[in-house]
Amino acid sequence: MLTKRIVPCLDIKNGRTVKGVNFVDLRDAGDPVVLAKQYADLGADELVFLDIAATLENRKTMHDMVLKVAEQVNIPFTVGGGISSVEDVDDLLHCGADKVSINSSAVKRPDLISELSDKFGSQCVVVAIDAKEVEGEWLVHLAGGTIPTDLNLFEWAKEVEQRGAGEILFTSMNHDGTKAGFANKALAKLSSLVNIPIIASGGAGSIEHFVAVFKEGKADAALAASVFHFGEIPIAELKEALRTENIEVRL
Repeated sequence: MLTKRIVPCLDIKNGRTVKGVNFVDLRDAGDPVVLAKQYADLGADELVFLDIAATLENRKTMHDMVLKVAEQVNIPFTVGGGISSVEDVDDLLHCGADKVSINSSAVKRPDLISELSDKFGSQCVVVAIDAKEVEGEWLVHLAGGTIPTDLNLFEWAKEVEQRGAGEILFTSMNHDGTKAGFANKALAKLSSLVNIPIIASGGAGSIEHFVAVFKEGKADAALAASVFHFGEIPIAELKEALRTENIEVRL
């Protein structure tokens, strides 16, 4: 049985880790390099580093910070934000990233997914999907959730798998930062439609929410930010609790 993964997320803006609610009202959560090392030491399975302003500001991900974070961690490390070409990915992998996350650029030019998969392997390509439930339909949003589209979450997920993505990082904008639990119904539907791992994001507030996202949401990994950044849920304690629920995790 594959172990379930616990993944802290470092949302970066102006060189600092930030966290908001429903993608707005950001507050400072600390130095990303310090946090990255702490998480690697505390038993996180992977890290995700998202330069959340890169697309909005039409610039590339900050390579110097990627280098610094990569020097501090010994676990897989995914980087996203402002990635739009094979050259961008090549640069980030040379800086120490293990995987890359693409979002807006994949929607704007879906061929990018297959180009990256062909060049670097599907295991390197994570397609992040930020979606919001609007009148019963899950619609994809771009540029840090600021631009709505008519693209259906589930149709897009099937397409990104077909084009060679190795994983999907699904963030529910309705649940983001609310600490009210993950979008388990949508996650379970996603899991039934695709055969690649699903990373769940948005809504973690308690250990019970992590139990539910694996049992009910059928997620392969659970990503969270504020509950880890502000010490509300220790990773070791979380993993022990998951083990008692017969959810296989790496201790």
